[in-house]
Amino acid sequence: MNNMSLKNLYIRLKALAIFRDLLKDPVIDSLCNYLSLEQSGDLALAVSAYGEFVNGLYVSGSPSLTHYVQDVVNDTENPYIRMIGSGKEPGAEIVRCANEELEVLQAVADLTPVDLRQNLNWDGYLPEFQVSKLDIAGSYRARIDNIGQYGYGIYAKHRMFYINSSNVIVPVFNPDRTRLASLVDYEREQKIIMDNTMALLEGKPAANILLTGDAGTGKSSTIKAVVNELYNRGLRILEVRKEQLREIPAILDELNSNPLKFILFIDDLSFQKDDDNFSALKAILEGSVSAKSQNVVIYATSNRRHLVKETFSDRDGDDVHRNDTMQEIISLSERFGIQITFSKPDKKTYLDIVHHLAQERGVTMDVEELDLLAERFALGRGGRSARAAKQFVDGIVAQS
Repeated sequence: MNNMSLKNLYIRLKALAIFRDLLKDPVIDSLCNYLSLEQSGDLALAVSAYGEFVNGLYVSGSPSLTHYVQDVVNDTENPYIRMIGSGKEPGAEIVRCANEELEVLQAVADLTPVDLRQNLNWDGYLPEFQVSKLDIAGSYRARIDNIGQYGYGIYAKHRMFYINSSNVIVPVFNPDRTRLASLVDYEREQKIIMDNTMALLEGKPAANILLTGDAGTGKSSTIKAVVNELYNRGLRILEVRKEQLREIPAILDELNSNPLKFILFIDDLSFQKDDDNFSALKAILEGSVSAKSQNVVIYATSNRRHLVKETFSDRDGDDVHRNDTMQEIISLSERFGIQITFSKPDKKTYLDIVHHLAQERGVTMDVEELDLLAERFALGRGGRSARAAKQFVDGIVAQS
């Protein structure tokens, strides 16, 4: 690559439109900074900029510039891919712009240390980085052709999300990695959830699901395990806290045009009788809002069958329409298309779970001793549950 080529590459990078957000990427930004300085005549400044660029690659965990460029191009959110993701056809000028810019980014991905250092009058050591032959444009077009599987932006890189205090969707960087194979028994319940989720992924009608039952029986773990099984098919999960239910309409507006499929996950759901969030969830489940979203379902867990905490004063109050009121609040659960109960395991199921987890974790204790200790542990924790089994085995492993 000659002198003019580096200068031309810098100018073309600065002219990016569709992929303009890449100029904010720390590695691409430091590369642009170096390209602007490599002919400045200030050797120390240019060498420093080169070192900063290579350092950015190292910090990213990718010593390969080619693979780094491929990753940021594939994962970036931009006007072109948003149009495609929402089912719109980009105009000819936008398509041409995308193709031209992919050529520029291919040139960046092909840069070698020799290319970058050719104008530096410096015989000392400078750090190296790797390059390889990859078709950046071809890789990007393959992602576009399978956008319902890969997604784009933060949804391409992560599988689990939550809503932060500013009501912004952000990724979970260390998600729960539970797999269905690690969840013993409850096969019938798991199949119902899996079948419904597969219907969602296949564009068929899918129901909202309410999972009820005793604490620690694996309701939340099952939902997350289903996501882990189906992540590569385009499934994502977004956890919504009860106090954020009023944000769901805005969330649906954002997700409705996304090519991926989403589970809105509400954990440990219950209400007081006069809870304002009750009406918000009721409206969503009745379809006044969520009916417009074909790529989103709501999965909620609760330790209570009727979701609304009911007191004797509620039963015996002087409300003229007391019966109608009580019927309304206890029937919220009926507005979920599917209801599944996770019952507390009996002794055999509990010990089956213990044995399975112990085998997974390499515990070699005598079975009779293991069972005795497991039962004693459950008694001290208020009863048998899948959670108690996991906590027990974790404790055995920690002591070994």
